[in-house]
Amino acid sequence: MTPIQTQILAVIDQYASRFKDISSYIGANPELGNEEYLASARLKEELTYHGFAVEAPVLGLETAFIGTYSAAKSGPTIALLCEYDALPEIGHACGHHLICMMSLGAAVGLKSILDEVGGTLKVFGTPAEETRGAKVPMAEAGLFDDCDVALMAHPFYAYEKSGSSLAIDAVQFEFHGKASHAAATPHEGINALDAVIQTFNGINAFRQQVKSTVRIHGIINSGGQAANIIPDYASAQFYVRAATRKELNVLTQRVIQIAEGAALQTGCKLVTSNYETSYDEMVTNETLSGAFSDNLLKLGIPAREIVTGNDHGSMDIGNVSLRCPAIHPYIRVVDEVHTLHSIEFRDLALQERALDGMILGAKAIALTAGDVLTNPQLLQSIRKEFEQSTR
Repeated sequence: MTPIQTQILAVIDQYASRFKDISSYIGANPELGNEEYLASARLKEELTYHGFAVEAPVLGLETAFIGTYSAAKSGPTIALLCEYDALPEIGHACGHHLICMMSLGAAVGLKSILDEVGGTLKVFGTPAEETRGAKVPMAEAGLFDDCDVALMAHPFYAYEKSGSSLAIDAVQFEFHGKASHAAATPHEGINALDAVIQTFNGINAFRQQVKSTVRIHGIINSGGQAANIIPDYASAQFYVRAATRKELNVLTQRVIQIAEGAALQTGCKLVTSNYETSYDEMVTNETLSGAFSDNLLKLGIPAREIVTGNDHGSMDIGNVSLRCPAIHPYIRVVDEVHTLHSIEFRDLALQERALDGMILGAKAIALTAGDVLTNPQLLQSIRKEFEQSTR
C-alpha cells in the first residue's frame, strides 16, 4: 500500500463504527422510494459533519441530495452513488442501507487525501432505485456529464465483477369496457377483463419470437369486482426488458401493439402509460472494473473468489453509465447463498458480518477512486474505453 492508500483506509477504519451505526439505523427504519426522509436526513447530516457542502433537494426530488467537496488543486471529479430505498413489505432486502454507507464511507476516506492530490468528490443521494430511479432524471439533466467516473457497490453473497443490466420499460394497460349483468344481459356488456387476458395470451405467443435476453412479465392489477358483472375496467402491468435501449424500444412497441389488438378484438378502449421510470442498460467500464478487482486483492480477497459479473435485472445506474464511465460490482456481505429481495437476505444484511462487508466495500471503492485521482494513465484508459463503448 502507498502512503495515500494507507491514509484512506485508516480514516475509514477511524469512522467505521459511526458508519455501521448509520447503516443499522437506516436498515431498521425502511422507507419506500421517494419517501426516504429519515435515511436522506441522516446521510446529509453525516456529509455535513465531514465537511461536504450539501445541496438538497435535487431536481425537485425531496429525498435526493448532492454532497460536494472540492480541493483547491484541480483534478478528476469522482461521483459516488448512494441508494437507500427499501422494498414494500420486506424492507431492506436489497441491502440499500449498506450501499449508501459504502459510498459515503468511501467519500470520507477520499476526502482525507483530496487536498493533497486534487480533484472533486460528489456524493449523489439517488432515491427510489427500485421504482422511479432518481439516477435517470439526474442523468438526463447532465448531472454526471462533468464526472470522470461513477462508482458504487452492491451487497451480495459473492464478490462479483461489475457486469451488465437490462434496459427496462414499465408499461400499464388499462382497458375500458361496459358493465352488464353476466347472466341476464351479457350481450350488452364489453368485457375489459377479456382484453387483459387476450393481451397476456398475445404476449405469451410473442415470446417464441424474441431473443433469450428478453424478459416480459406482468400481473393483472385490476380484473373486476364480481363474477356476475361483466368488468367495465381491467388493467395489467408489465415489465419489458431487453439487452439495449435500442432493442427495447422496438420490443415495447410490439407489446403495445398486442394490447391494441386485444382492445380491438374486445371492443374496449385502451389507455397505455408508464407506471415506473424506464431504465437504460448498464455498460460497465472494464478498465475501471479491473482497477476495482485489483483493489479487492489488495484488501485480502483471493482472486478465486472474484467471479465474472452477471445480469441481475435492471438498474438506473445504466443511465449513468451512458453519460460517464461507471461500475456496479458486488460485495460479499453474507456467507450463505440467499438471493436479493428475500427475507433471509434482509435479515442477514442487518448483522455485524454484513456491516463488516460494507466497510470492506467502502475501502475498495475508495482505493479505486484514489487510483483514478492519482494515476493519469489509468484515467486516460478509462476515458478511451468509454468513448469507444458509447459511440
